[in-house]
Amino acid sequence: MHKYSIITIIWNVLSVCLSANMLLAMPPVSDSTSHAGAAPVSGLPPYTIVIDPGHGGKDAGCSGKHSHEKEIVLAIGQKVRDLLQKQHPQVKVLMTRDSDLFIPLHERALKANRSKADLFISLHCNSISGRAHVHGSETYVLGLHRAEDNLAVAKRENSAILLEDNYEQNYDGFDPNSAAGHIILSMVQNAFLEQSIDLAHRIEHHLTHHAGRHSRGVKQAGFLVLRETTMPSVLVETGFLTHRSEEDFLSDEKGQWKVAQSILKAVEDYARLNAPATPEAVVSEGEPIFGLQMAVTSTPLDTQHPMKKQYSQLLEWPQGNVYKYILAAGPDRKSAERLQQKVKQDGYPDAFIIRWPKAQFAEAH
Repeated sequence: MHKYSIITIIWNVLSVCLSANMLLAMPPVSDSTSHAGAAPVSGLPPYTIVIDPGHGGKDAGCSGKHSHEKEIVLAIGQKVRDLLQKQHPQVKVLMTRDSDLFIPLHERALKANRSKADLFISLHCNSISGRAHVHGSETYVLGLHRAEDNLAVAKRENSAILLEDNYEQNYDGFDPNSAAGHIILSMVQNAFLEQSIDLAHRIEHHLTHHAGRHSRGVKQAGFLVLRETTMPSVLVETGFLTHRSEEDFLSDEKGQWKVAQSILKAVEDYARLNAPATPEAVVSEGEPIFGLQMAVTSTPLDTQHPMKKQYSQLLEWPQGNVYKYILAAGPDRKSAERLQQKVKQDGYPDAFIIRWPKAQFAEAH
C-alpha cells in the first residue's frame, strides 16, 4: 500500500467527505420509483447483476449458535438470483459462487469486471462479541470508516484473504490486521459512489418495510471486494448471527425469502431510474448533443405534469414502448454537468448525462 502518496491520500479524504457526507444521510426512499405523475416502466433495462455470497468453503465466515454465515448468504443469494431470473428474464444474473466453494476476494471482483456487470451485490451476515442485544441490517459502500464498529466489520470481512495463497501479492501488500492499512484502503475512490449509495439506501428501505428488519443505516468502510469493482457496488450485512431471534430469522427459509425479495425490490427501484453503469450513457454514435435524461415513463406525461411546467424545453423522445424525457444542454459535456447540478437542486437527483447524434436530437425536438 506504500504506493499511495500523501497528496493522493489527502485528495481522496477531501473527495470522499465532500461527495458522500450528505448522500449517506439521505432520508428513506419512498416506495415510488419515479417522480409524481410519471408511471414507472414495468420492465428493467438488460442489466448484468453479480450476486456475491460471501465466504464459502474453508472460510465459514461468522457463526451463530446453530448457523454459519457462508450457508445463509448462499441461500439468500440463490433466492435473489431465482427471483430476478423469473421476474426479469432480460436481466443476466451471475453468482460468484453457487456452492460451498472458497473464492478469493479479488477473483469475485474480477468476475464482475470481466462480465461488465452493472451492479455488484455482496451478501454477508454480521456478528459482535459480547453484545448479544445488537441487531439489524446495514449496507456498506466503499469509503471512510466513520466509526470503530465500521472498521471492525471491514477487518473481519477482509481477513478472509489470509486463507488465500500469495495474498500479499494479490492485494499489494495489504495487511488485514492493520488499522492503518484499512484507513488507506478506505480512501480509495469508487467512480460510482453516488449510485452505490443510492442502491444501498433502497436496500435498507426494503429490508425495513418488507422484511421487517431494524436498519442500522447505510455506512462506509474499506472492503477489499468493493475496492476492486468497476460498477456500483454494495456489501449487505443482512443481520447479526450473535442475536438469537435474528439468527433464527436468517436461518429460516421464510426469512431468507423476505431478505431476497427486499433486495429484488431495491434493484427494481434502482434500475428503473438509473442507466446501466457506464460513466456516460451513450445513446448512439455520431456527432453528439449532450443533455440530461430526466425520466422514463410507459405513457406520455400530461401537459400539466410538474416537470413539463418547470422545464418548457423538455423533450419527449419515444423509444419503443417507453417515453424518455430529455433536457438538451449543448455540444460539450461540461454544459451537461452544469445543467445536472441545477436540476439536482430543483429536486431531480436521478437525472443522468446522455449524448446522442444531432440528427436524432432534431427528430426529438
